[in-house]
Amino acid sequence: MTALTLSTSSAATLRADAIVIGVAKGPKGPVVAPGAEAVDKAFDGKLAAVLETLGATGGEGETTKLPAPSGLKAPVVLAVGLGDTPAKDEDFDAEALRRAAGSAARALTGSKKAGFALPVADAESAAAVAEGALLGAYTYVAAGAGGKAAAKKDADRATPLAEVALLGAKPRDKAVKAVAERASVLAEEMNRARDLINMPPNDLTPKTFTAAAQAAAKEHGLKVEVLDEKALLKGGFGGILGVGQGSANPPRLVRIGYTHPKAEKTLAFVGKGITYDSGGISLKPAGHNETMKCDMAGAAAVFGAVVAAARLGLRVNVTGWLALAENMPSGTATRPGDVLRMYGGKTVEVLNTDAEGRLVLADAIVRASEENPDAIVDVATLTGAMVIALGNRTFGVLGNDDAFRTSLYEIAEEVGEQAWPMPIPNELRKSMDSPVADFANIGERMGSALLAGLFLREFVGEGITWAHLDIAGPAFHESAPYGYTPKGGTGSAVRTLLRLAERTADGDLG
Repeated sequence: MTALTLSTSSAATLRADAIVIGVAKGPKGPVVAPGAEAVDKAFDGKLAAVLETLGATGGEGETTKLPAPSGLKAPVVLAVGLGDTPAKDEDFDAEALRRAAGSAARALTGSKKAGFALPVADAESAAAVAEGALLGAYTYVAAGAGGKAAAKKDADRATPLAEVALLGAKPRDKAVKAVAERASVLAEEMNRARDLINMPPNDLTPKTFTAAAQAAAKEHGLKVEVLDEKALLKGGFGGILGVGQGSANPPRLVRIGYTHPKAEKTLAFVGKGITYDSGGISLKPAGHNETMKCDMAGAAAVFGAVVAAARLGLRVNVTGWLALAENMPSGTATRPGDVLRMYGGKTVEVLNTDAEGRLVLADAIVRASEENPDAIVDVATLTGAMVIALGNRTFGVLGNDDAFRTSLYEIAEEVGEQAWPMPIPNELRKSMDSPVADFANIGERMGSALLAGLFLREFVGEGITWAHLDIAGPAFHESAPYGYTPKGGTGSAVRTLLRLAERTADGDLG
């Protein structure tokens, strides 16, 4: 993990491999952003002109390296684009700073130390720079069954930026210290989630995911309860068992809990943890299997958020429910047409075994409801239909309470996660009617992402506020990295869940 330090040095005097400065798009060319005054002075006030000569425009994510003049201790200056210059008397947007810092950290892969002299007008902007740099520096290092070939590939890969020195903030300011600590915890837990998502499915099974949760719980003083296949059978968890019964790797339901002695509210986070999704008997077509190791990204987000809440000592109780299974076709797999008796007694006719995420979530939601939390939020890479609706970077927010749904959407936007509130049309319910069960696991095709939310709502305890985050689009990034977003697992929804926990701790559940 990249280290974060708050430096009292100036950009001119810091000894580092590089100094990162910001450049924005102005009406007449690139404009050097606040924070880079000492660097501009070393260039005799001509830094903007030099950057323009080199082709820099200040466009978002653009990076330009140039040798430092004699007035700086660092040998390299890295200018990173911030996008448009803000209006008069306004500061740079937090997400613009976050993405710029991430782009810079990626560009400095292999370096030992870099000073970030980006605009930090207050604690909020300092937090954005710190988060972006730490998340942008992420590199996945393979481990486990990949063996010698994977180990060699990782040895050949350049190491991430080792240290981020944040310049321009006030190191002794309590607010700055607090946001720096939070940024480090957040980045470590998001990167933990990213590691899990990126792990090969022969390394990450329900059993090994459970072991990871147990290890983190031991380290951070959390309570873990594990239901293995025998306990799931005894308890009547038909959804999780039905999904996992086709695999040689048996399913698990893991409860990881954080409690605060002065907490007044309790949140339950439920994560879909399909460690590999073949579609089961309703096998996915060719071209749709290659990234299905990421189908546990919801559980990874829940895991990361609960651990982060614990490490930050938030005054709220948070329980995470990891519904873990591997969905495989075999002679023991659930067949289309089978009826499962879910935890709590409701029956579901399985018409499509590739609509399995809602089955494991349903069991976990019923179990979470038994503890009567103030709110339940489930997180899942649930439907391709949500990707069609919102694209690859935006997750959908559904729920049984409009105010809570709106609050989650606003929280996501606040922390830099793209989201959009979606409805749950009641008229879709009839299409899930079944002649042999309480309802089926699929219904009409149009609006199927909304119908999935309707299915999950059936299992929420009476009177409990609930929301569903469908992160199928942003959970796994297949294109080139951008900003602080790497290729592969992203850690989507960790930030939203953590901010919800922080707000709840402060007495604002939404």
